[in-house]
Amino acid sequence: MKDLEFALGLADAADELSLARFRSLDLEVETKPDRTPVTDADRAVERRLRELISDHRPQDAVIGEEFANDVAASREWIIDPIDGTANFLRGIPIWATLIALRIDGELVLSVVSAPALGRRWWARTGGGSFTRDIGGETRELKVSSVASLADSYVSYNSIQQWQQIGLGSQIVKLSEKVWRTRAFGDFLSYMYVAEGIIDAASEPDLKIYDIAALVPIVREAGGTFTGLHGELEEKTSVVLATNGNIHEAMRAALGS
Repeated sequence: MKDLEFALGLADAADELSLARFRSLDLEVETKPDRTPVTDADRAVERRLRELISDHRPQDAVIGEEFANDVAASREWIIDPIDGTANFLRGIPIWATLIALRIDGELVLSVVSAPALGRRWWARTGGGSFTRDIGGETRELKVSSVASLADSYVSYNSIQQWQQIGLGSQIVKLSEKVWRTRAFGDFLSYMYVAEGIIDAASEPDLKIYDIAALVPIVREAGGTFTGLHGELEEKTSVVLATNGNIHEAMRAALGS
């Protein structure tokens, strides 16, 4: 089984578990030490994906959000079982399972599956970026051609998070320079960049499992995905994804 086919199968398994627990009256919710929520669904999904990877790719390592990570290997699956847990536990359908494969330090493929929205996105390096729409059809993705900040539609996620890293005023000033701003949130902002629906998305306070699956999809759609202050690294926490045309203008507007 090829890696992308296997990753899509992992997403199928995740969707089955997560949808069964979505809006459940007996959903178990805890607060982690970093004050973020975790549900029994997060743990069940990650546990199942780890089991499947162990069964079918026993030499591969797993980096996930909810359990101890494996020893680094040349092939690493990077998983966020439910990106958007706060939405999930409030019954908001904007959440997804994020799955990426990194080989020798390079992110080579990914799947983002949002079953409550009826949507899925995936990409493989050199193979393009695609989505399955709510009607079930598949189409290839391409970022927008917007070339100026003044004409741009930007998603910034959370003003509070930007304030926490000292860039709250820059986000407010940015909103005055662009055509329109919204906080679509979590994975969805970056999928909209890849689809060409919006032109840029930026977000602070992320971990590798929040980021990895987003990167191939944006890049294979023709976009640019970096850290706000430089190239992506293992500990990058503030990211910027754009159509490429406005990337440096976004960096400048945010004071980079």
